[in-house]
Amino acid sequence: MKLKFYNKDWSALPEKIMDGVTMLEEGKGAVALRQYVVAFTANLRQGNACTKDRGDVSGTGKKPYRQKGTGMARHGSKRSPIWVSGGVVFGPKPRDFSQKLNKKIKNMALARAICDRVRAGEFSLISEFDVAEPKTKEAARLINSVAGGKGILLISDIFSEKFILASRNMSNVHMIDGNSVNAYDIIRFKNVVVSEGAIDALLKRSGLLAEGMK
Repeated sequence: MKLKFYNKDWSALPEKIMDGVTMLEEGKGAVALRQYVVAFTANLRQGNACTKDRGDVSGTGKKPYRQKGTGMARHGSKRSPIWVSGGVVFGPKPRDFSQKLNKKIKNMALARAICDRVRAGEFSLISEFDVAEPKTKEAARLINSVAGGKGILLISDIFSEKFILASRNMSNVHMIDGNSVNAYDIIRFKNVVVSEGAIDALLKRSGLLAEGMK
């Protein structure tokens, strides 16, 4: 696997060849990736929407007027859904939207997301994340030289304190630890840049890199 490689000043270096990496066949893992995205977004839902049915709204249960002789439709309660301030029919109630996936599906989804980004030329490698001075203007100039102002995901085992201070206010930059990144993060950003210190662990977790190989 060949990856674009950048120095810590974001200048381009010769492509980095990752030995021992087995890329997934086209289409393999696509179902797992879809399942992961559906489950991940479902788990973000609070599920606390709640409406009142006719048993919850305030009001008397007394029959509003006699059954016959008024010329109007018959009614038994002002809490009926067809009355103003009446209950809601089949409205939402608090529920749990969460879905569970096993580790194999999660890793397959991560592998599929990485392979798609690599094939699209949107997955790069950098020696380390650091800047000379903790200034946002400087970090923006370096990062946007690669990202072009679009969203970019930066993955590393460690970010220097100066780099964090310089880039934390950039709306298009998302920094994450290599052990915490998931498939949804990978596909959410058009540009993904990984540090040399985090790439091996990330590829091993996804199953693309065999243990003991680089």
